[in-house]
Amino acid sequence: MVDFTSSSDASTLTAADDVLVRWVRADQLLSVRRSVRAVVPSGMAVGLAAAGVALYSSASSTEPLAWLLLVVLSNAFRAFVCRSVRASERSPGGLDELGIAGQLRLVTLSSFLSGCVWALLPMFCSSEVPSQTLFFMTVVCGVCAGSVIYSAAYAPVPVAFVTPALLSVTGWLLWTGGFYHNALALMVVMYLGTLVHASLRGDRAYQVSSRLKNEALFMASELRQTHAQSSRTARELDFRANHDSLTGLFNREGFFEAASRFNHAMGSRHDHAALMLDLDGFKAVNDAFGHKTGDQVLQDVGRWLQARLAKHDAVVGRWGGDEFAVFYHPRGEQVGQGGKEGHEGQGAQGPHQGPDAPEAVAEELIRSIGQATSSYGGQLGLSIGICTGHDCSVAEMLSFSDEALYEAKRLGRNRCHRFDHALHSRLLSRRDIERDLAEAIASNAICVWYQPILGEGGHRLHSLEALLRWQHPRHGWVAPADVIYAAANTGLAERLLRHILGEICKGIEQLSAAGARFDDVPVAMNVSPREMSQLPVDAIVLDCLAKHGLPTHRLQIEITEEVALDTSAAKMRLRALAEAGISIVIDDFGVGYSSLASLRGEHVRQVKIDRSFILNLASSPGSRLMVEAVIRLGQSLFIEVVAEGVENREELEALKALGSPLLQGYYFMRPAPLAKVIAWAEQREDAATAQS
Repeated sequence: MVDFTSSSDASTLTAADDVLVRWVRADQLLSVRRSVRAVVPSGMAVGLAAAGVALYSSASSTEPLAWLLLVVLSNAFRAFVCRSVRASERSPGGLDELGIAGQLRLVTLSSFLSGCVWALLPMFCSSEVPSQTLFFMTVVCGVCAGSVIYSAAYAPVPVAFVTPALLSVTGWLLWTGGFYHNALALMVVMYLGTLVHASLRGDRAYQVSSRLKNEALFMASELRQTHAQSSRTARELDFRANHDSLTGLFNREGFFEAASRFNHAMGSRHDHAALMLDLDGFKAVNDAFGHKTGDQVLQDVGRWLQARLAKHDAVVGRWGGDEFAVFYHPRGEQVGQGGKEGHEGQGAQGPHQGPDAPEAVAEELIRSIGQATSSYGGQLGLSIGICTGHDCSVAEMLSFSDEALYEAKRLGRNRCHRFDHALHSRLLSRRDIERDLAEAIASNAICVWYQPILGEGGHRLHSLEALLRWQHPRHGWVAPADVIYAAANTGLAERLLRHILGEICKGIEQLSAAGARFDDVPVAMNVSPREMSQLPVDAIVLDCLAKHGLPTHRLQIEITEEVALDTSAAKMRLRALAEAGISIVIDDFGVGYSSLASLRGEHVRQVKIDRSFILNLASSPGSRLMVEAVIRLGQSLFIEVVAEGVENREELEALKALGSPLLQGYYFMRPAPLAKVIAWAEQREDAATAQS
């Protein structure tokens, strides 16, 4: 026969059986103690009657009184042993196994001592007075029968009582001798056997009954424990499902549910405020101190937000990364009643006034963010987007406040911004862009234009920068940054990257077909920080070049300083691209904190001086010194330097005077389709050749 019971199940069943055995023993102890306490008064009364008869029939009173004293002492001891049950002993498991066994032994001992006292009663019998003998024998047998009846729950107690008493009677009868006494002794022995047998049967019957009862109690207890454990587990799972594991705040799902309940409870007649918060400079914490410190900062900020916003009864959650969300009911008065200060269709009234106003709350948080954590010695900033309204869903308000946050960060960070009509229009435009992006990629509506980068003072085509272009049927030309953002939000980032890269590869092939002068002209492609960190850019680029049969030196990857100095996977991808022969270009150089020497170690082969330095070149000695220093250092490190954003003759002459080797800007040519750029470059080079 195969045993399908696992070892863990077997151990569980054994433990449960041990518990039931202990509970049954406890029931036996409690039953015997109650029965002994009940029988002690009647035992005292019978003992007093027997002592009286002994005094009446005896010549001396010493022995009867001494025996009566023993009866009193033995019953007192039994009563003490079986005193009232303490409250801790009434419930199952109130006594441990050793305690139960010890108590049962003590009760059995007291019963045995009492039985020994009653075993002395036959000494008052006289063979010459049959009626006296009959009285004492009847008393002993009756007391023994009562002991069995009252103490049937635990056989050792009545057996310990009746055995010495009836053996004493048997002994006296056999000592007296004679046929009738011997026959009676035999009957007493049989009577003793019957009482012992009855005690054992009563014990077994009580155990069966007690076990059934305790099994039911045990099952009920287990069910209660299982239910309690299930409830705890359900609460834990619910907490984990709705709370952020790092900060303990609501996660997105939990925040949305809590804010929706809050919104429903307050009703549509009251304004609500949704705030979206983003930590400025948090990436520097992770980069400089590691993710452990970054996690501690997020935990500290979470606790700080809860403490700061407790007086507003706000719902606080972690939206993801270093973003947090707040939803509350401003209690302050409103101005401009009936106006629509918020977005179109929002139904918001005028802005609130007082310390509970969203702008006041946001400004207070921005001012005091430095107190949020002691885990980071640097300075944290906070950007906040605000949306208020009373007839919007929570999802809409969070979307609007996120748009306002995006605008606050665009305007310079460490500030708050309220969602307004302009942002509402921009949001609608962004939603249209996100909706139509997939179709635009599929239909090749998204194309690539090019802007030339010139050498030899602006006379020779050195390279091209590829720029994404999309003319939306409703919103017109869409900024490349907005297209990249929409692709990231809709999960189309890799598809868009592959599409643009494919168009660039076709453009490189078109350049080669245009003649020998364009055969080695490289094309620079912009890759955003998000794309570089989240997509396998190295594999995508190398795969596309291989499919088109193009050499790697024909493509350049243009990134920001932030990406070039990244310590994450982006750095590994850049190294793989550089080792394959693709030049790495740094765009907007000078606005970050990197040096040319550090970038040289990151496989950088070209930098573009930020437009802000070119704009002030004629009037700012500092800008001239900066540009000249970059040009000279670039030459010593064999890094090409491009001055981008050249828009007028004055800037061009200033850059020529500084010895800028490469130039780019609207002064030469705006971005255009490749065919126009090729025609323009041919015409310009032909003109330069003719002049020379």
